[in-house]
Amino acid sequence: MSLSKRAVETLIDLVEIKLSCMEIYDREDSREIAGLELCKTELQALSQGGKETAAVVAFAGRTKGRSRAAVG
Repeated sequence: MSLSKRAVETLIDLVEIKLSCMEIYDREDSREIAGLELCKTELQALSQGGKETAAVVAFAGRTKGRSRAAVG
């Protein structure tokens, strides 16, 4: 799967917006912020044409956290 540079930049913007809105209340919030920071770093590397992050890998679905029905 490949993403256009514009799509990657939009995803970076969305991650930055979410990071700016988050407040840390507990460890789960801290972990989510750390994950978002890592995501932002990987997207920036992808945007700059970094070969080390060029592959998109599949991962298992979420097992913890809010369910999709609770979001909204």
